[in-house]
Amino acid sequence: MDSRRNNFVRNSSRPTFGRVFERFRRGFETIRSLKSSPISIPSVDGQPRKDHSGPKKTKIFDPQDQLVQTWNKIFVLSCVVSVALDPLFFYTPVLKVYKEEQCLSFESDKTLEIIASVLRSVTDAFYAIHIYFQFRTGIIPPSSRHHVFGWGELIVDPKAIAKRYLSTYFIIDILGILPCPQAVVLLASKKETPMVTKELLKLVIFSQYVPRLFRIYPLHVEVVGAFWYLFGIDRQNACWQARCSNRSTGCTYTELYCSVLDFNPSEPGYQYRSDLQSRYFGSFSQECRVVQLDDQKENSANDPFDYGIFTKVLKSEVVAESNIRKKVSYCFWWGLRSLSSFGQNLDTSTYFWEIVFAVSIAIAGLVLFSLLTGNMQKYLQSTTVRVEEMRVRKTDAEQWMSQRMLPENLRERVRRYEQYKWLETRGVDEENLFRNLPKDLRRDIKRYLCLDLLKKVPMFAKMDQHLWDPLVDRLKPVLYTQFSYIVREGDPVDEMLFIMQGKLATFTTNGGIAGFFNIVDLKAGDFCGEELLTWALYDQSSTTFPHSTRTVEAKTEVQAFALMAEVLKTVASQFRKLHTKEWQHTFKFYSQQWRTWAACFIQSAWRRYSKKKHERALRDAENRLQFSLANEAGTSASLGATIYALWFAAHLLRALRRPKGGRTSTKAPQRVLQLMPPKPVEPDFSANQRQ
Repeated sequence: MDSRRNNFVRNSSRPTFGRVFERFRRGFETIRSLKSSPISIPSVDGQPRKDHSGPKKTKIFDPQDQLVQTWNKIFVLSCVVSVALDPLFFYTPVLKVYKEEQCLSFESDKTLEIIASVLRSVTDAFYAIHIYFQFRTGIIPPSSRHHVFGWGELIVDPKAIAKRYLSTYFIIDILGILPCPQAVVLLASKKETPMVTKELLKLVIFSQYVPRLFRIYPLHVEVVGAFWYLFGIDRQNACWQARCSNRSTGCTYTELYCSVLDFNPSEPGYQYRSDLQSRYFGSFSQECRVVQLDDQKENSANDPFDYGIFTKVLKSEVVAESNIRKKVSYCFWWGLRSLSSFGQNLDTSTYFWEIVFAVSIAIAGLVLFSLLTGNMQKYLQSTTVRVEEMRVRKTDAEQWMSQRMLPENLRERVRRYEQYKWLETRGVDEENLFRNLPKDLRRDIKRYLCLDLLKKVPMFAKMDQHLWDPLVDRLKPVLYTQFSYIVREGDPVDEMLFIMQGKLATFTTNGGIAGFFNIVDLKAGDFCGEELLTWALYDQSSTTFPHSTRTVEAKTEVQAFALMAEVLKTVASQFRKLHTKEWQHTFKFYSQQWRTWAACFIQSAWRRYSKKKHERALRDAENRLQFSLANEAGTSASLGATIYALWFAAHLLRALRRPKGGRTSTKAPQRVLQLMPPKPVEPDFSANQRQ
């Protein structure tokens, strides 16, 4: 029994409130004394801001500085953590009813007190740093924004900043940073009644919630559960006090608690208190027992105390638990269930403040549900508006295709293109978006997206840097679905493509000549449509676009940037004046058209060489045969037979060298040349040389 009594008020070797306050004051003065050399604060428009600091050199931060922005995020996070940790102080009181001694025991969870106090002190340190930043962050008066371009004129005068802060949020921040909860739970006096600490906790923490929640929104679920726990203890204590006040004599509030009763039999008055407990306190525990609603109806004759919504917290006996996880999780679940049901599960008694608490839960639940509904509605609208636009556009396309009676294969290609375009852009019109941006911003974005692609084109890599911007600014994003033809052989070429994603297949039949076929695969980083480069470099070129020498087909879905012929013509007119014939060699080396012609030329030359080599071998064989026959002629009996054999062998070899049909092979080289594609037109640099 000695270990249980006086457990709530026994606090040994604890620092006084004055010492804690003195340490806080010295730390705050140290932070305020931090000074350094002044810094230059640029404005948003690039002009230096006016310095009002005067002769005093104090470091003032720009509100748009990255350090200040980062610290503001950290401070908001610390406030959220602080609001979530403050309800831990409500769980420090532990209420136990000792039926043998017929008294109430208010104890304190020492471990939870230390944890809550340390965590609260850490968050208070963040709050103190925030106060320092408020004194060292420049301000922008709203009036200056009407006269100065951008964010307005930044005031860096420490006196003006301090005056502005002291007149606005300083009092609120000071009230929110005061270590009142730590002082209540750690500096409780032995002479104080145990209920004083509980009442002070309700008053202090609830009052400090006002300035802290003025900055941020609370975590309502945990707050509601913590108040439910503390109010449950308060209601059971109220029951005992009500029964005590109904007694005409011999009962005082202080005698209800085990912590103030002296159980030493030798002390005067012990017998009196023992008689008092046996007479009155035994009925208190029976009258203040916790009864569920159904049990209360069955035993209505006893008229037990109506605890209302606090019946479950007392019936579960979590108020007598020292297990932090058990009581916090149980109260958290009750708060979550009550808020999510808008308080419909709360059966209150007639106690006024209990009804106020239940009404507050219902209102908070409605407010949170409204906020959740609003946020969900905004999110759904942001995601469904474009989906609805896509659905409407798809419906319009289907109606149009039905009216035009398009075949099913064309309809499927249209559907596939619309679906691929939606998957890649999510309904964002990139071309219109780029068009509405400022010119410099549009150029910077295009440079980031497309400049590396342009540099992969060897011809453009040799260009001067100031010529890249006109090209980059005029690149247009395009999409192609699988198996779609970008250009066919013989069609006019009106754009040059730079592939960002996907694969293309380019092939040519050299105008439909039988036996000729060449195919090349292009991937991300490659380009096609180089016929426009030759066309653009001609001074005397007409407005007629060049014809494609190859067919280009998309093997997969392709994302690319297109450079139109008119733009390339404009830039090339400046480009050809800045370069020599060195660029012509580069163009021939990397052009697919020139590569195809070079490969065909090499193949044709190899065929001619092989044919000549074969003919030379046959000629040598004929000469050797004639020589051998001539040697045998000396020993032959008949000269006529020898001459006949020579004539027959020569005609046989000539017949072997003839093509099928018995005609001569004089036209064979011309037939081989017919299989070759025409030689591409070389860029004309004669005008550049004349200049």
